[in-house]
Amino acid sequence: MIIEPRIRGFICTTAHPEGCAMNVHQQVGYVAGKGEIPGLAKRVLVLGCSAGYGLASRIVATFGGGADTVGVSFEKAPSETKTASAGWYNNRAFEAQAAKASRKAVTLDGDAFSDEMKAQTVAAIAEHLGQVDLVIYSMAAPVRTHPKTGETFRSAIKPLGAPVTVKTLNTDKGEVFETELQPATPEETAGTVAVMGGEDWEMWIAALSAAGVLAPGFKTLSYTYIGSELTWPIYWKATLGKAKEDLDRAAAALRTQHGDHAARVVSLKAVVTQASSAIPVVPLYGVVLFKVMKEMGLHEGCIEQIDRMFRTVLPGPEHLDDAGRMRLDDWELSEPVQAEVKRRWAQISTETLPDLADLAGFRSDFLKIFGFGLQGVDYAAEQDPQVVPAVG
Repeated sequence: MIIEPRIRGFICTTAHPEGCAMNVHQQVGYVAGKGEIPGLAKRVLVLGCSAGYGLASRIVATFGGGADTVGVSFEKAPSETKTASAGWYNNRAFEAQAAKASRKAVTLDGDAFSDEMKAQTVAAIAEHLGQVDLVIYSMAAPVRTHPKTGETFRSAIKPLGAPVTVKTLNTDKGEVFETELQPATPEETAGTVAVMGGEDWEMWIAALSAAGVLAPGFKTLSYTYIGSELTWPIYWKATLGKAKEDLDRAAAALRTQHGDHAARVVSLKAVVTQASSAIPVVPLYGVVLFKVMKEMGLHEGCIEQIDRMFRTVLPGPEHLDDAGRMRLDDWELSEPVQAEVKRRWAQISTETLPDLADLAGFRSDFLKIFGFGLQGVDYAAEQDPQVVPAVG
């Protein structure tokens, strides 16, 4: 079948197997081209390993640090007539690349919030790695069923306290407009914390610790985003912010249990993801930010950001903010970048968008998530959706 992107709002319902494989291959090439990173963890667990920062972390750990890995994600398999999710293809492409490099790569598919998946992961670590030295928590999901109570929680991306009017962007039409967002109820806020906060991270570390598969001196990282004050009304000072604060709580609790350096929240920069594309304000902020950072030579995608973290932050002495977080959003939030973003923000409209922002780059990055728009791929060629072809 000929596979083309089918986009509905903020979702692409198709993925290209060869394109996804090429995307993974190019990320591997970027890391390998930067050379070996000495002194990194050699046995790594990545929770949320199939896309974005989680996939980038698995790639850098393996091809920069020489690690063997176990990955966990929840993806949709293909059929004869329908494509898999992009993450399903990414996982298999990564496994093929790791095998070529003689590195172990075990991927488990299922609900990472469940006790069952935690038990399967413990068994996989024990069988293939023995123990893990580094646990990366890079989960992104809108719904979580609590493994102990059976209650299902749903996240709600809403402001707190009062309605908020914000600028946002229709990325399909290229239109800038204002929208009013209604505040969350207490129940919606609590649900967002239950889904996106730190409880599941703590449960993972507890399960791994109880099973004896955490190596002495292990470290665990959980990824977050704080962002600019331009996004705070719907992000940091909204329901999402409450969930992010709970990550800080969980990190402190884990350090109390396992040592002063055992657990850190890592604040990363804004990038294009399927999830972020659906959050009001964030796409508009992103297209302005990306253009500014590209003009200043500071722009990073997921693989560049995580490679910098593994090379320059993890090996050295910890440089932390007042909340004990590692900060990889330092370039995004630097004064020159933010001053220029704010200057353009005051002028941004549908008419000024082409001059002040990088909508084309945003759209291109979005399509690449699903394997479309990659150089070296013949998109007119027939594809078997159940096969991930070798590339490179």
